[in-house]
Amino acid sequence: MILIGASGHAKVILDILEKCDVSVQYLVDANPGISNLQGYNVINESEFKDQNVQDVLVSIGDNSIRKVVVDKLGANYGWAIHPSSILGDDVTIGHGTVIMAGAVINSSSSIGNHCIVNTSCSIDHDCELGDFVHVSPGANLCGGIEVGEGTHIGAGATIIPNIKIGKWVTIGAGAVIIRDIPDGSTVVGNPGQIIKSKDV
Repeated sequence: MILIGASGHAKVILDILEKCDVSVQYLVDANPGISNLQGYNVINESEFKDQNVQDVLVSIGDNSIRKVVVDKLGANYGWAIHPSSILGDDVTIGHGTVIMAGAVINSSSSIGNHCIVNTSCSIDHDCELGDFVHVSPGANLCGGIEVGEGTHIGAGATIIPNIKIGKWVTIGAGAVIIRDIPDGSTVVGNPGQIIKSKDV
């Protein structure tokens, strides 16, 4: 496995891969000042362009940057699924997605490509997450929720059942979402209120 990005998010992915006995060849980063991360060699992205790209994970936490890198790279993407996570029956996981320690994904849910399902969050039955979604630590998605591409659900947020969250939405930490949220919104509070919007 090769990781693209050598920051804190990469450290967590390295830990998952080590626990799963997956060998990491090296990491790639745009910062020429980084040559090592937790004992792994880090090469500059200029050196990587001529490499034969196989079994890659983009280990960048920012959804929009992760998408830019994926769109440029065109590699064969793997997964990182922590052994303490719990996946129900008929759960599907997209390429390039990372499932972290203590996460629960219940029956018949679908997780898109290049998502982050972070530490101890829960995604209940029949949820559908688009590509490049990040569900932060301790967030709770009840059943039947749809989350659009690129959305970031903040730490400890709660979304009640059968809610539709649009694309490239930001849900603040601890927010409680009780109604559908349109594309490009930033939502905070309990109950969640839209405080700004952008075109997506």
